[in-house]
Amino acid sequence: MATILSRDAAPQGSGATVPFRTVLFSMVVLWATYFALTTIRSLVMDFDFQFELGWRRLVVTAAGVAFTLVLWLLLRLFDARPLWIKISAGIALALPVALAIGQINYLVFKDMEAAYEQAYADRLNLNVRRDEAGNLLVDVPVRRFSQSVPGTTAPDNQQGEVVGSESVIIAPAETYADFWRKLLDVALGRYFLLLAWASTYFALLAGVQARASQRREEQFRSAAKAAELRSLRYQVNPHFLFNTLNSLSALVMTGKADRAEKMIQTISRFYRHSLANEPTADVSLKDEFDLQRLYLDIEAVRFPKRLVPVFDLPVELEDARVPGMILQPLVENSVKYAISAVARPVTITLAAREEFDRLVITVSDDGPGVPKNAKHGFGIGLANVRDRLEARFGPDIGFTSAPVPGGYRTEIRIPLTRTANRHD
Repeated sequence: MATILSRDAAPQGSGATVPFRTVLFSMVVLWATYFALTTIRSLVMDFDFQFELGWRRLVVTAAGVAFTLVLWLLLRLFDARPLWIKISAGIALALPVALAIGQINYLVFKDMEAAYEQAYADRLNLNVRRDEAGNLLVDVPVRRFSQSVPGTTAPDNQQGEVVGSESVIIAPAETYADFWRKLLDVALGRYFLLLAWASTYFALLAGVQARASQRREEQFRSAAKAAELRSLRYQVNPHFLFNTLNSLSALVMTGKADRAEKMIQTISRFYRHSLANEPTADVSLKDEFDLQRLYLDIEAVRFPKRLVPVFDLPVELEDARVPGMILQPLVENSVKYAISAVARPVTITLAAREEFDRLVITVSDDGPGVPKNAKHGFGIGLANVRDRLEARFGPDIGFTSAPVPGGYRTEIRIPLTRTANRHD
C-alpha cells in the first residue's frame, strides 16, 4: 500500500527547536558556574577588594548571559543545517561574541588596577603615581653621603643625607599591543566557555529533533496503519452487500415478497449499525455480537429452518474492545460453507471467554467443514481477518482456523482491553 507524504514534511526534524526556557536555563547555569568558580578562586587567593571584585564579576556574568543569548539567536539560523555546518557556525560565531565579552570584562575591571597600585603603595609606604604618558612611577629618595677621612672607615649604619627624590618607571604605559594581548587572553577563556555552551545547545537540539522525528514517524506509521485498516474494513462491506443482494434477488424472483421485505428491513438495520462507527475504530464486543446477530437475522430469511444461531457472551466481557466487523467474514464463511452446503439444520456458535488476560473469541459451526475443491478462505475471508488483527495488534495475536470433528472452528486470541484505544 502506498503512503503519500505531504510536500511540507521536512527532513531531519526541521522546525523542531529547543524551548527558550531550556536555552535560557542552560545559559544561566553556565555563567552562574563561572561566577561561583571565579569567586571561590578569589576568596582562596585572598585578593583585596572582595566586594568591588564581586559586583564587577556579577556585571560581567550578566553581560555573558546577554551575549550568549545573541549567540543563540545566530545559531538558531542553522538549526536545520547538517551537523558540520552547525559546528563551523559555532566556532566562527563564538569568536566575536567572546571578544565582546572580553572587552566588557576589560572595561569593568580597568579601574581596579589603579586601586591595587595604590594599595601596594600604601602597604610599602611608597609614593606611586602615573605620569601623563601613563607610565607607573615611584619616587625614590636621593641621598648624599659625606666623604670619610682618609685612613678611617665609614660606619656601616650611615644612611646619608636625603637631598631630593627621583621618579623611577616601574611599569611602562600600556601600549596598543598590550591592550590586545590582555583582551585576547580574557577572550580566549570566554571563547572556550561559549564553545562549551554551543556544544550543549547542539546536544539539546539533537535530542529535540530526534524526538520530533520519532513523533512524526509514529504519526506516519499510525496514519499508514489506519489507512490499511480502513482499506481492509471497506473490503468487507461490498463483499457482504454483493451476497445479500444476490439473496434478495433470489427471494424476489421466487415470489417470496414478504421474506424479501423482511430482509430489506434487516439489511437497513444492519447498515445503520455498522456504519455508525469510524471504520478504524474499536467497538465493544457486545456491539460486535449484536451486529453479527443482525447479519444472521438477514441470512435466516434465506434459511429459516436450517440456520440455528447461538451466542455465548459473558456479561463481564461485553465491554471488551475489538475491531469493528472483525467477525463478519468468519460468520459469512460459516453461512457459505456450512448452511448452504447441506439441507439439515446447522448451528453457528459465537462465543467469547477470557484466558490469562487475553480475549478468546470463537466462531464455529457443525456443518460439513470445507467442501472438496473449495478454495479455503477465498477472497477477503480469513486473510482479511488475520491482516486486520495484525495491523491492529501487531504480532501479539493468535489466529487459527481449521476443520474440527463435527464441523469447522476459527479462534481469535487478542489482548484484552476494556477502553477505546487509538491505533498506535
